[in-house]
Amino acid sequence: MTQSLEELRFWSRIMKEHAFFLSIGFTADDTKLIQQAKQYMAIFERIEEQAKAYNEETDPEVIRQFNTQVYQAAVSIWAFKRTVLGLIVDCRIGGNNFPLLLDHISREAAYFANRLKELNEGKMKPLADAIIKENVFFLKIMADHSKFIGHLLDPSERKLVDQAREFSHDFDQLLYQAQDLDHMRPYTETKPMLGQFLDQNRVSVASLRDFKKTARDLIEACKIKSIIHPLLADHVYREADHFLHIIDAFEEHLTAQS
Repeated sequence: MTQSLEELRFWSRIMKEHAFFLSIGFTADDTKLIQQAKQYMAIFERIEEQAKAYNEETDPEVIRQFNTQVYQAAVSIWAFKRTVLGLIVDCRIGGNNFPLLLDHISREAAYFANRLKELNEGKMKPLADAIIKENVFFLKIMADHSKFIGHLLDPSERKLVDQAREFSHDFDQLLYQAQDLDHMRPYTETKPMLGQFLDQNRVSVASLRDFKKTARDLIEACKIKSIIHPLLADHVYREADHFLHIIDAFEEHLTAQS
């Protein structure tokens, strides 16, 4: 129950913000797409508010039914994002939404939908499987964020651009390492190896999280030059912080099994 509510509150806000970012990235001529994006903003804002209204005392059946409704919304916004990606790649629309951004946010929508389905069905992955799969997913997300930041900073912000590129390279390498770990299973499912894997990722994610926080604060104070919306800066910071909480939870589970 608690896990469902936490996922609902976190990801419904993320989906709402995705819709907003899409809406401001379309050209003025793309009125239908802008309207669709705004409709998704309203849908996920309602979901976010409803999720906040529930608590641990809410009937589990009510939460399961709510999860099913939100699952449909998550699948719907995933389809919308993939449609927009196709339009951009086929050069049928312009605007400021990177193709990688559309792929990125559609992956997050698919992740959210799958999490809701798993929670409703009570099908939780074995610990080693969950650790590796979650890290593969989020390391790719962190690598993407670094690339977006590097491209959206003004070129004159050379030091920050270089830092973003370094983070992009570091997280690409961590992602490849995580994929290698996955391919070598089940021989890599030992507690010492998984613990080292989590420790290494935590150091890098914490460093990126702090970089994002600094960038967010500087953007909000208008102290650096970029085309990064302040909400986007906060958005990517929260996702890094969320990843750190996931790593902490995995380490607690590993320790409990010792």
